Amino acid sequence: MILSKRLGTLAAVAAVVLAGALVPAAAQERYPSKRLDWTIAFGPGGGNDIMSRTLISILEKYKLYPDNIVAENRPGGSGAKGWGYVFAQKGNPYHITSTSGSYITTPLQANTPWQPGSFTPVALLASDDMLMVVNKNSKAATLQQFITAAKAKPPAIGGIGAVNIDFIVPKLVSEKAGFTFSYVSFNKQGELITALLSGALDAAMSNPGEVLGLLQSGDMRALAYSGKSTPAALGKVPTFASQGYDIGISLPRGLVLPPGVPKEAQQWWIETVKKVVATPEWKAYIDKQLLTENVLYGEDFRAFLVKTQGTFADILRKSGAIK
Repeated sequence: MILSKRLGTLAAVAAVVLAGALVPAAAQERYPSKRLDWTIAFGPGGGNDIMSRTLISILEKYKLYPDNIVAENRPGGSGAKGWGYVFAQKGNPYHITSTSGSYITTPLQANTPWQPGSFTPVALLASDDMLMVVNKNSKAATLQQFITAAKAKPPAIGGIGAVNIDFIVPKLVSEKAGFTFSYVSFNKQGELITALLSGALDAAMSNPGEVLGLLQSGDMRALAYSGKSTPAALGKVPTFASQGYDIGISLPRGLVLPPGVPKEAQQWWIETVKKVVATPEWKAYIDKQLLTENVLYGEDFRAFLVKTQGTFADILRKSGAIK
């Protein structure tokens, strides 16, 4: 009888051990429990880089992520290199990346294996609009003066990414105003700024927060803002719409994980981002970068990305930028 009980106990223990062995290691771990690889798809200094590093600093300050976070800039191909890298990490919840306008437009012009809806959506966090800026030596003091000069001699306008909102905004304006221009694509904000200040460009498209200091110092002059209303920090800069050139599009900034990650990882990030956007540091970032807080989570963010890409595609096809 005693031997029988002992055999029964040993059998039960063996069953538990065997069951544990059959459960994948990832399922036994409580997420998150490893180092996080944070990909920034553009070079240092741009809006994508600034947002990513702001989020990382908040996560670290409030100890919201329990392990190390390693940020790496992987620029190239208007974001295709960085996002392609994260896409290749299918099923791995220890990779994350931030989105921008190129996240939507790059697949429209390049043969990428991914689309905006291919990744696991975490959250849309904010949207920002664009400024058209010239350097202090430009003869154009107003948008209309720039347009008049552009009709006489096609200008060179720079921006981040080859087919991005940086291109879409001046393209829409040029079509309505009746001029042509050469678009010069950059991967790094610093290179774009240098080109404009050196006179290699006639104008540049930029996020307001990236050039606010140069506007305040007088090294640059803003001609128009693509949003519905101009932020107070920009003073009396007119909107494109007030000058007769309504744009009606903005650049989405958010976070996505690789495709096919566990549902619990996606939900962990959604709940964590809710804590991040409630911090004073995030509010300060939104104000400093002159962004509009615009938050959507999970599948609502995916639906937004798919719809926005459709809108961008229509604009670019009509302009002849894509087929």
